[in-house]
Amino acid sequence: MAEKKSTSKKAKTPSTLVIVESPAKAHTIEKYLGPGYTVKASMGHLIDLPKSRMAIDIENGFQPEYITVRGRAKLLKELQKDAKKSDRIFLASDNDREGEAIAWHLRNALKDKTDGQISRIVFNEITPTAINEAVKKPGEIVESKVNAQKARRVLDRLVGYNLSPILWSKVKNGLSAGRVQSVALRLICEREKEVEEFLPEEYWSLEADFQKGKTTFTAALVKYKGETPELKNESVVNDIVEQIKNSPCVVTSIKKTEKTVKPKAPFTTSKLQQAAANKLSFTSRKTMQIAQQLYEGINIGSSRVGLITYMRTDSVRISDTALLDVRNWITKNHPEDLPAEPISYAVGKSAQDAHEGIRPTYTEYTPESVKEYLTHDQFRLYSIIWERFVSSQMNNAKMITTSVEIQAGDAIFRVSASKVSEKGFYNVIKVLSSKEDKSTSLPSMKEGEELAVQKFHPEQHFTQGPARYTDASIVRMLEEKGIGRPSTYAPIISVLLDRYYVTRSNKQLVPTQLGRMISKILVESFPNVINESFTAEVENILDEVENDTVVWNDMIANFFGPFKKRVDEVMETQESIKGFLDEQTEEKCELCGKPLIKKLGRFGFFLACSGFPACHNTKSISLAKCPVDGCNGEIVERKTKGRGKAFYGCTNYPTCNFISHFKPIDQYCPKCNWFLVEKFDKKNGSYKSCINPDCDYLHTADEE
Repeated sequence: MAEKKSTSKKAKTPSTLVIVESPAKAHTIEKYLGPGYTVKASMGHLIDLPKSRMAIDIENGFQPEYITVRGRAKLLKELQKDAKKSDRIFLASDNDREGEAIAWHLRNALKDKTDGQISRIVFNEITPTAINEAVKKPGEIVESKVNAQKARRVLDRLVGYNLSPILWSKVKNGLSAGRVQSVALRLICEREKEVEEFLPEEYWSLEADFQKGKTTFTAALVKYKGETPELKNESVVNDIVEQIKNSPCVVTSIKKTEKTVKPKAPFTTSKLQQAAANKLSFTSRKTMQIAQQLYEGINIGSSRVGLITYMRTDSVRISDTALLDVRNWITKNHPEDLPAEPISYAVGKSAQDAHEGIRPTYTEYTPESVKEYLTHDQFRLYSIIWERFVSSQMNNAKMITTSVEIQAGDAIFRVSASKVSEKGFYNVIKVLSSKEDKSTSLPSMKEGEELAVQKFHPEQHFTQGPARYTDASIVRMLEEKGIGRPSTYAPIISVLLDRYYVTRSNKQLVPTQLGRMISKILVESFPNVINESFTAEVENILDEVENDTVVWNDMIANFFGPFKKRVDEVMETQESIKGFLDEQTEEKCELCGKPLIKKLGRFGFFLACSGFPACHNTKSISLAKCPVDGCNGEIVERKTKGRGKAFYGCTNYPTCNFISHFKPIDQYCPKCNWFLVEKFDKKNGSYKSCINPDCDYLHTADEE
């Protein structure tokens, strides 16, 4: 008898589609979730405001008119097709306002294309535990968070699309202005004005080399005739040396003090950018790019691991799981430096506290243990993140400082030396800052002991004016003033650089002439908008929108009426400076013979033929005469291939290969007649120096 075939169907395995923002993150998460899960990337925003028009319906409650981002329609259709085949869809974009808006747009674009249930999942780190916990507890999209993003987007669009036409009309076509970037530009321009107006003042210091046995050490003059000396010039210092040079040198005081040094909290976004700029010389953009790579996942052997938690945060809070993990590691490796209880750090008043502080996902992945899998820069950034977090949960360090005073006639010289008596958290910090690495030594001395003086060292100095902003200091200032949020610090700097409103010089941010003109017009015309307090207040109101205590379009309406009225007034009354930007020169075009005009372009001033459009000839503006003997060329700005980094070379290249990495200024050396350049170092601040390597000329205060 034939066997009867079974008619029962095998149960279908539920399929789940997870949508994240980046392919790297998708690759990591798919490995963690395994069969039944498909992980795809949206590549950021798929639906947004168009770039070609304002797209804000002002008459209808400021509703934004969203469209599919150009070039993203194909990807959106693929995600809709994937959603149609899925039983569940998890929207796993980043856990911040932008991520919430991306999830909201995706839900709206997918909900009519699938019968699957659409949910929102969030996580702070890309680890198997975090991802699996997130999919077990899916939630809903937070509408108030979406509204906060919408409010920021609409406000910035209204400001940008109303200010930019003023710049087109009054300054130059193609310029643009942004609400937050314009405030940052104002800060940079105001600092530049302070730098230019500062007049350095001369002062001197006096040190002496003392000898004890075979050891020589240097001490500094701190008192003369019982008072702090004012060493205004060389003659004052020489008089003191004359008075004390034959006096006996006696140790009058030896004091030892113990200082407790506390570890620092884990990194926030701004503190990470500052540390990476100061210790690693990273730009803010580079720091965030590398942090993104560490967060999204690195191939460690046969597995892919997200090495750090989410890198956009203003909080130093740490989860209980992470605290247990790091305390276990310290117990195994530095048990003597484990505090009795976990250390907690205060979260700033303005912190949103949506994420933990930046930390390694697994403490056991020490920098050295994963070094072979990381690029050089990934290793360096991961090292300071790991060290900062682990050290934050260790015992204090202790330092003993010995201070010795030596009397020579009416003068008191002082020298101090410090050494670490208890390393504490320093045990895990490989790269100490100059403030932390104070271990120095002095010979053994007793009070009343006489020392031999070897030599006096008078040294001239000049007072330092305010320093230009760097990536680190502008981020610190933006954070202190409540301008922007962790996700916006790096883009603010990048936008100013990309628009050529600001350039980098010796790691300093210097406003261009174009940037200064734009800032002047905007600040004078819109003092109530292009200022720190308004920008900080906007951030506070956006927080209230997210907390669902303020209606987003009410906020916009309160702002827009007075703002638009002022825009119309400025457009009517602001005098155009377009004509002043094009300057006739005596040079002739070598192609057609017509006069060349000095014009302001996106990358600064250049020379263009007045016969345009019939003649398209352009050339760089000469900054200085070439200093090479026998060369009649001129120094102009050039750009390196690829990265477009500025340098300065001779117009007679390749016959003359003179180059300078410092920009010439319109001054020449009185000693050798080569041109001067502006340099900067921590000892002297900003100063002017001769470019001639065989000349030691430095610009001093008496030459102002």
